Amino acid sequence: MTDQTIYSNLTQLGGQTELPTSPETAELERVQNPQADVAYCVRFVAPEFTSLCPMTGQPDFAHLVIDYVPGDWLVESKSLKLFLGSFRNHGSFHEDCTLKVARRLVDLLSPAWLRIGGYWYPRGGIPIDVFYQTGPAPEGVWIPEQGVAPYRGRG
Repeated sequence: MTDQTIYSNLTQLGGQTELPTSPETAELERVQNPQADVAYCVRFVAPEFTSLCPMTGQPDFAHLVIDYVPGDWLVESKSLKLFLGSFRNHGSFHEDCTLKVARRLVDLLSPAWLRIGGYWYPRGGIPIDVFYQTGPAPEGVWIPEQGVAPYRGRG
């Protein structure tokens, strides 16, 4: 299969794309994994993830770390960036935002394994960190620690 064939179904890559108005309207895209016969870990880090408090409308900030072991599919990174950006005007609690990201990726990719760490900056003096994974990490795959320290002025 050629690169041209693998990427022919992408609609957002290679051109200007508007930020989706909500996570529900954001279109996540996937491409075939050309290395599907190898178990390996992919990491995305979003240190400036933003959403809104559903009660006050004030901004909430998080450092997201997404690790996954792909199966047949990879998430297309521009569509992931747009999806994550769509939370900017979305009112939802930290736990809900973190799990919405994880569940959309699991539904789209059917990965061999996925975990997400949502390291949220303090609101009202309390940082809320949210962690999720689909099950035990596959054996034989190097999966590094997420490397985000407990809150001490995170950065």
